[in-house]
Amino acid sequence: MSNAMQTQSSSAMSESAVRQPQQRAVVPPVDVFEDEASITLLADLPGVQRDQLHIRVDGDTLVLEATALTGGPENMELVYGEAQFPAYRRQFTLSRELDTARIEAQLRDGVLRLTIPKAEAARPRRIDVQAG
Repeated sequence: MSNAMQTQSSSAMSESAVRQPQQRAVVPPVDVFEDEASITLLADLPGVQRDQLHIRVDGDTLVLEATALTGGPENMELVYGEAQFPAYRRQFTLSRELDTARIEAQLRDGVLRLTIPKAEAARPRRIDVQAG
């Protein structure tokens, strides 16, 4: 992966984490792809609805926070469960080569797709050589 995006550990503190009490959160798994024009991040967020997903850029930090809707069948009590923390949180350090003003986000079937375009100056370009 290029230096355009680096993941930070879940213990990294952001300004909002200092102001608000920390709740336990799962670090969602992600895949990051790169081409000449952009970085694409795919994050697994099962159970998350669009209105429970919060994405923000603070300086050079991209923060993903979400709450999953968990519940079981009516009139039943949970006896055993492995997904007891319905909160997700992950943050990344973004390179200045990325155009954070043009980030696009799409959530479908529990998978968040973020497309982060590269700034024009950071994109590869062909230089024509003049004869003579």
